[in-house]
Amino acid sequence: MRVTGERVSTPEGGFRPTWQRHVAAYAAAAELLPPDGPVLDAGCGTGHSYHLLAPRETVGVDLEPEALEGQERRTMVADMRELPLPDSSFASYLAVQSLEHVPDPDRVLAEARRVLEPGGVAMFVTPNRLTFGRPDEIIDPYHDVEYDQHQLRSLCERFFGSVQMHGLFGSERYLSLIDEQRRRLDQFLRRDPLRLRRFVPRRARQWLYDAQLRRERAHPTPAAEAIELADFELRDGPLDEALDLVAVCR
Repeated sequence: MRVTGERVSTPEGGFRPTWQRHVAAYAAAAELLPPDGPVLDAGCGTGHSYHLLAPRETVGVDLEPEALEGQERRTMVADMRELPLPDSSFASYLAVQSLEHVPDPDRVLAEARRVLEPGGVAMFVTPNRLTFGRPDEIIDPYHDVEYDQHQLRSLCERFFGSVQMHGLFGSERYLSLIDEQRRRLDQFLRRDPLRLRRFVPRRARQWLYDAQLRRERAHPTPAAEAIELADFELRDGPLDEALDLVAVCR
């Protein structure tokens, strides 16, 4: 599968830190979701970590057929905003790093609530806009919306009666990698003080983003290659400093 910034598809070629960060989200889901009943894994991509949810049965949903190929579970090509599934058919709903890719998230939340059985749990994991890229601008051309803790809670509370917020936090060595990425990003953005990049067509920005991503990660450093699951921790706060926000909704 072609490597792009849209989804995590491999730990190779310098993508190990991002891969492990996604694995950590599934490890958190294994801890926070109910222990029994089927799980809808929405926007699942290549499904690299659904095995961490075992022994629960999982069903993977993604818009990209190629991403679903080879997954040893039931999958379906579908839009998170319009699921071809009956009401009250899942005990849990999980969306890892996918909500930010949808321009109308209310439809995602409405569908999540619809397919959950009474007493079911939905869990949304999404980057914290305060620590991802720049807090005042969406840099990732594949993201439609980015959230801070208050925005994510507000969205979830419109559809669920109870929302508990958590965060995924990184180790010092992982944060050092993030700091270096942010330094390079700031250096790049200083070349465009008028923010003329806003007028570049999105497809073109995605192409440039992917090319830059592959170029930067073509030669991974020993520090990047050393990142593992243990470099991430689920905590309750301080959420403004979290890498990713985790909303558990009932």
